[in-house]
Parts: sequence; C-alpha cells; structure tokens
Amino acid sequence: MTATNLPVAEVPDTRPTPAQHAFRADVRALLRSPRVQEEVERIRRLPPGEEPGLLETYRLLGERGWLAPSWPERYGGSGLGHHESAVVTEEMILAGVPDDAHVLGVDIVGRFVLDSGTDAQRTRLLPSLARGEQIATVLFTEPQAGSDLGRMTTRAEPDGDGAWRLYGTKVFNQKSGFAETALCAAVTVPGTMPSIGLFLLPLRSPGVTIRTLPNLTDDAFCEISIDGVRLTRDDVVGEVDDGWRLISELLVLERTGVDFHAKIRHWLDSVADAVPDALRERYTDLDARLTAGHALAWRMVAKLDAGHADPVLAAMSKWYVTEQAREVARFCLELRGREGLLTNQDPGAPDLGRVERALRYAPTLTLASGTSEVMLRAIATSHLELL
Repeated sequence: MTATNLPVAEVPDTRPTPAQHAFRADVRALLRSPRVQEEVERIRRLPPGEEPGLLETYRLLGERGWLAPSWPERYGGSGLGHHESAVVTEEMILAGVPDDAHVLGVDIVGRFVLDSGTDAQRTRLLPSLARGEQIATVLFTEPQAGSDLGRMTTRAEPDGDGAWRLYGTKVFNQKSGFAETALCAAVTVPGTMPSIGLFLLPLRSPGVTIRTLPNLTDDAFCEISIDGVRLTRDDVVGEVDDGWRLISELLVLERTGVDFHAKIRHWLDSVADAVPDALRERYTDLDARLTAGHALAWRMVAKLDAGHADPVLAAMSKWYVTEQAREVARFCLELRGREGLLTNQDPGAPDLGRVERALRYAPTLTLASGTSEVMLRAIATSHLELL
C-alpha cells in the first residue's frame, strides 16, 4: 500500500453534547474562581527550585468528582467519559493550574490501574488519587537506556511465594518527591527482547532513594535508586511478563495531545492583545495551526470514547501539536522583546515571566511522552508503510 491509496479513516464526531458543554462551563467557572486563581498566582511567583505538589485546586475538583470524571463513582469519579477527562485537563492548563501531577497520577497511572489492575489495586490507589490526596508517577526511563525499554536494566528477581525484589535506577521522572506510588517497569526475564513487568512501587519504602536533578524547567527531574525493595503479587499490574503490551496501551492514553496543545495555546493567547499589524499574518498562521492541532487531539479523545485506542492517530496528534511549541514561544518573545527574557523574579517582567518560562518549556514538549522522531517512525511504519 502506498501513501496515495491509503484508506479513508472513519472520522468520529467530536462535537460536544449539551451535557458536555454544561460540564465544561461548570469546570471553567470553578477554575476561574478567585479561590483557585489566588493559588495560581502564588505558584506563578515561586522562586527557582520550588515546585508545587498537591494543590488545593485538585481537592476542590476531587470533592465534585471532577478530578477523575471518567472513573466510576465508587473510585471517586463521576462515571463520565474520556471527553470529560480531557475537558478537565484542558481547562486546568488554560486557567494556569499546574497539571503535571494530575496528568501523571490521574490521566496516566490511575487510568492504567483502572483499565488493567485488580479490584484490590483499584480500591487501594484510585480513591485517594481522585480526591486529590495523593500523587502517583511513572518510572520507565533509565540513565543509559533513556526511553528505550529494550535496553532497560532495572530487574525484578523472584523472591518466593510470588514475590519479587526490584533493583535498578530510574531517571528523568517527575513529581517523585511528592508521590506516594510509582508505576515501575522492570525486566522479569532477561534476553535480547526481555520480558517486562509493571509494578506498583511504594516510593517511601526502605531501599528507595530519591535524588533531585538539575532541570531546564521549574518541575524537578528525579533519579530514583531501587535496592532490593520486596513487592508481592498484589503489586504486579496485569500478568507478570505482559509489560510490553500494557505499556503500548498506556502510551496511547498518554498521547492524545490535549495537554500539550493547551500549554501552547495558553502561551499564544497570552500575547494576543499585543500583536501589531505587521505580525498579524504570522499570528493568524500560528493560531490556525493550533486550531488544527486541537481538532486532531480531540479526534483522538473521541476515538477513546468510542473504545478505539488508535496508536497511529495518537502519534500524529502528539507530533503535530508539540512541533508548534518552539515557534509559538519564539513568536511570543519577538512580541515582548528583551523584556520577555525576564523571569518571574525580575521586577517589571511582563506577565510574570510567562514568555521566559515558555522558552524553557517549549523544547521539552517534543521529548515528553515520546520524542518527535519516535512519533514520525510510528507514523511512517504503521500508517504510511514506508519502512
């Protein structure tokens, strides 16, 4: 099959229902309320080296069943769909609420346990995540392997009675200094293509050492050393050696593009009132591209609600959306001029240093959740059949 005779994919209906419109309006009203915006303003003024963990805003959403709206009510959700989950993520970012802990704990780890975990694991972990009382994170990347899971060296050794002991080092994970639990990948059977298991690792266990690493952004990276932590069968998510398949499913959930788009849109909207006539055409072009990326991301959400997790569409959405980040950040700097390089700690910094922050974050968006190169390879091999 060539690129010229590709089948036309069925396009899902992405139009929100009246109930979904009302849900977005309610979430937006809460997130734009003075109580939440006071917390946003406080966080925006934090000095370098300080980052937010659990937020009061998370608890406010959790009280209403909105922090994890697609989860069943018995786990703290509202029994809604992926659409409502994406609405919460998008509205949080557009309102300036830090979303990393929410995306990691609820949208990724929590959703994964909901779909692939046991009833006992769901009962143990999900309610506290949905109430905004706990954070969970992901431990996949390693110092020498990066995100190449085939080169992973963290190992899980059998320890009798279905138990395992974990040994290894994970790196470039976020919010680990605040999180109670991590979804940790480890080799269960070594080999050229090793078998991988996924474990719920309590991060406050003896044998876990967390070290903060320097980072371009305001959200710290961590290095975690795991030395013989004993886990039981109750800590294994899914089948012990089924990690490859489960991780592939997890990455599709992570790559809708909604969160990345909202970050970039937030940057561009922040300078919309300052665009002179000479730059209006460039602004319109960037705005149109972001609008296209938004449509692509929400098509992915609609497919998830229809029960179709499409890894190729996820790669397309993630790649297209994040490739706009650096150009938008540079455009914002051009509008603000040299003052745009001032940080939130500099007197007179426009918009509390938003542009300076965007410049630091923009390159990271093409790396998070899979690099642009990995996304292009997935598109080329699975969709265009070029390789």
